[in-house]
Parts: sequence; structure tokens; C-alpha cells
Amino acid sequence: MEKRLYSPGKVREIQEKWGFRFHKSLGQNFLIDGNIVRAIADAAEVQEGDVVLEIGAGIGTLTEEMALRGAEVFCVEIDENLRPVLADTLGAFERVEIFYNDVLKTDLKKELGARFPDRKIKVVANLPYYVTTPILLHLLDSDLPLESIHVMVQKEMAERMAASPGRKAYGSISVYLQMRGTVESEIYVPRTCFIPQPNVDSAVLSVRDFIDEDAETLRQAEAVVRAAFSKRRKTLLNALSRYGFPVEKEEIERSLLNAGIDPSRRAETLSVEEYRVLAKNFPKVTKEKEIG
Repeated sequence: MEKRLYSPGKVREIQEKWGFRFHKSLGQNFLIDGNIVRAIADAAEVQEGDVVLEIGAGIGTLTEEMALRGAEVFCVEIDENLRPVLADTLGAFERVEIFYNDVLKTDLKKELGARFPDRKIKVVANLPYYVTTPILLHLLDSDLPLESIHVMVQKEMAERMAASPGRKAYGSISVYLQMRGTVESEIYVPRTCFIPQPNVDSAVLSVRDFIDEDAETLRQAEAVVRAAFSKRRKTLLNALSRYGFPVEKEEIERSLLNAGIDPSRRAETLSVEEYRVLAKNFPKVTKEKEIG
């Protein structure tokens, strides 16, 4: 029986065959645990007829699992050196396409819309740790018809993104992501499940039940949330007043009261919904005037 791509022996075989070397600068750590590969596909409920966007194919480990389940996979891969490797490992799958480009420079709506018009998209990926947040925000801002997102990220980052109010990990990224949908840290993945072994453990983060928030509120929220958490130990009124917004302190206090929020509270005590209401009540700020 042909070895699956998550087999450590298969990975070594591919390295020797193609002279492939891992690129730390691209965050390349490949899964070598079949149970984790299957668990990720199970969590995303990948099945026949699904359209899956993958970011970073590696040698095709996760791609192979999803293709075997009957999904159509469109994978954006930045590393051109993987062309011969992926042609070898995934060439037999007719419904897998590898698109060589930087995902952050890719118009995802255009590319996926042309290939899969009027189809819902599931995102399933093992993300490079160093660009986790930019990629997630790029996905959420892409206007894709997303069904769900399941991505492997650093465990600490997953905990921050899924944290609830009052927790130490709760911060600006928790609020901003949770304004976009339901965020959960689902599967713990120890560092021993990868080759080469990273210095940290990982977790699978999911985003579902997406909220269609207007762009203006999101821009306001991004500025307000960043300001609120910039001085966690201060009251909201003081943190927002000292951030550099071109707004008088009295006006900021008024906006807090109009949102039903006590100005003496601290950033980590507000719920995501309270931040949403505050963003709608806060004086309009622009990117240019965000920081004084």
C-alpha cells in the first residue's frame, strides 16, 4: 500500500527525491500525524462536493486527505520550489489546483469566483505562524462566500483569538475576530506532530457563523479596540483619551455613556457586543488620524 503523505518515511523519501529543504522564513512545518490530519478534515466536515481553499500546501499532506474525501481544493502556495514536489504528490488528483502566489497579494474573490461561481467556500489550512493574523484578516475582508474557517495556528495565538472577556488572553485581536463570527480553539496539536519540529505547540482555530458587519463599523472598531487595549490597566476613558484621537475627553466620555458603558471600566471587561455598540457611538476617526 502506498504510504500516505503524513508518514515520516514518506516525507524523508520526498526530501531525498527532490532535494527539498524546509524554509524557516516561510514557516514550513509539515504534519506527520495521520490522526491530526483526519481530525482537521473532520472538524471542517470536509466531504464530497465541498470547495476548499487551502493556504500553503506543504508537500500536500492535508490536501491529499481532503481530495480523498471528494473535495475540490484550490490551494495558494507561495513557494515555487514546491512545484515539482506537488506535481508528484498531488498530480493524480484532478480536482486539486495549486495556485502559486502570495495569498496576501491574491484577489481571492476573483480567483475562486471564476472557478467556483455561487459556491460556498471552506478554508482549511496549516498557516505559517508569522503571518497568521494578516492572513485571517485578508480572508475575512475578501468578500468570499465563506462557510467556515479551520486553520492551524500557534496554540497561544488560538487562545488569544478565542478568549472571552475577563481572561488574561483577551485582547484586541480577540474582539476584532469575534466581531466577524464565532471563534473557537478546537484541536490541540503538540509540536511532535510536525517535521521539522517547531518550538511551540499548535491548535486548530475555527471561525463560523459569520457576521456581515458594515465596513465603517469595522474600521471604527479596529481603532477603538486597539486604543482601549493599549493601556489595559487604565480606565477606558483614560486609555481612549490618551491614545491620540483628535477628540476631546468630554466627547469620548459622552460616547461611552451613550453606548451604555461605564467610563471607569477597563478594556478586558467589555464584551464583543459592547465594543460593537461603542464603535457605532464613537466619534468618527480615520486611519490617518488614529494615532497622534
